[in-house]
Amino acid sequence: MVKRNPYAAYANNKIMMASPAELTLMLYDGAIKFVNIAMDAIDQKDVEKAHDNIRKADLIIEEFQITLNHKYEVAKDFDQVYKYIRERLMWANVKKDKAILEEVQEHLHTMRDTWKEVMKKTNNGQRVG
Repeated sequence: MVKRNPYAAYANNKIMMASPAELTLMLYDGAIKFVNIAMDAIDQKDVEKAHDNIRKADLIIEEFQITLNHKYEVAKDFDQVYKYIRERLMWANVKKDKAILEEVQEHLHTMRDTWKEVMKKTNNGQRVG
């Protein structure tokens, strides 16, 4: 008999029921989590774990970059920010530099917090009225 992990089922359901705005917020949270794990791994001298988690954060930022809607002028600005963050992640990975990851973390927190404000003002990403 296969045992089901109730947490995995809950997490999967949360993702499946999330709006696009909520999914974006979850991705920002995921990138922040992976950068935190990478910083801890650097402290512990666990090079492989640091690498793996920096790559996970980079893949999330890459996905944001790929899915930008370039019909809006602001997409160019976001593209530049994402390029910068990805470059910093690359250097953090090469050097295993926690200070660079702390800088990236600040950018990610700012972007996530801004996104949360946008969600509040647009009723969870859905315009009201």
